[in-house]
Amino acid sequence: MMEQDTVKLLRECDAGIKMGVASIDKVVDYVNNKEFKESLIRCKDRHEKLRTEIEALLAGYDDQGKEPNPMAKGMSWVKTNMKLAMDESDHTIASLMTDGCDMGVKSLNMYLNQYKAADQKSKNVAKKLIDLEEKLTADIRKFL
Repeated sequence: MMEQDTVKLLRECDAGIKMGVASIDKVVDYVNNKEFKESLIRCKDRHEKLRTEIEALLAGYDDQGKEPNPMAKGMSWVKTNMKLAMDESDHTIASLMTDGCDMGVKSLNMYLNQYKAADQKSKNVAKKLIDLEEKLTADIRKFL
């Protein structure tokens, strides 16, 4: 059970990181404020480093990871495109990103509770990802 929960938690972290990186990639070129743009790029870099760690852990279980849920990905794409079509301001982008981070934090905490038997290393990875999402939200709150 521990190994199964560990792999499931790592997969969810992997999917969450992929979703976060794709979201940043989608909006970063629209950002006007230099500090805001740098925060997004720094967060993306940290996500990618954590993803490398997750991939190594998953490889130890001979697992390839997980892609984001296609429905969630599609809904995010539609929401982002609609909001940006109406208003490409930093305010709009900060709002989109904080909403995404909040959803990620909520989901990751749910998975931590769901996969209680996961090993401590995978739980720590999930907590690192939660911290990254919460830090980005705090950093960009001033652009709301």
